[in-house]
Amino acid sequence: MGNVLVHFSHEQMCEQIGSLCGQSGLEIRQLLIHSGRQWDFERGLVSPDEFHDWFETTTGSRVAMKDLAVAASDIFTLNTPIVPVLDELKSRGHRLVLLSNTSIFHYEFIRDRFQVLNRFDDYVLSFEVQAIKPEPEIYQAALAKIGCPPSECFYTDDIPQYIKSGREYGLDAEVFTTVDSLKLQLASRGISL
Repeated sequence: MGNVLVHFSHEQMCEQIGSLCGQSGLEIRQLLIHSGRQWDFERGLVSPDEFHDWFETTTGSRVAMKDLAVAASDIFTLNTPIVPVLDELKSRGHRLVLLSNTSIFHYEFIRDRFQVLNRFDDYVLSFEVQAIKPEPEIYQAALAKIGCPPSECFYTDDIPQYIKSGREYGLDAEVFTTVDSLKLQLASRGISL
């Protein structure tokens, strides 16, 4: 999802969250990302209520859950050129399955703001399967949902390590850089858009 369907900024997220509690973006980056708490949230090991309680306790502030969710999530912009590609693939009967490291805050924000996710037939979301890429469990969950042999599935992601891991599970996989390069990768597999 990130940097394929939507672009995002962790820096912006940290700045916006910091503004809720009077801390700098760098301080929030340390508390949230460097500590691993964000990844626990994306793994679903921490519920939204637990995340909210942790945030208030750690920062010594009182912040409404909705305000925290918006500050953490209003960091995305739609990769507009990808939308017609998804629509064309759907119109040709291709099954689309989303595989994403994401928190429930981010997933719900993107779902509600952009409507791009409604093009997908199924979802493998880190906070639901309690694993993040490149951990084996998330790829195993994806293999269970794709509905075809892995060699018949084309997987794209912007992180080379995730592509490497996907290939280890037999997926036909390529690094995503631009929509134009994605079209070329699909064309080389007999899907010209």
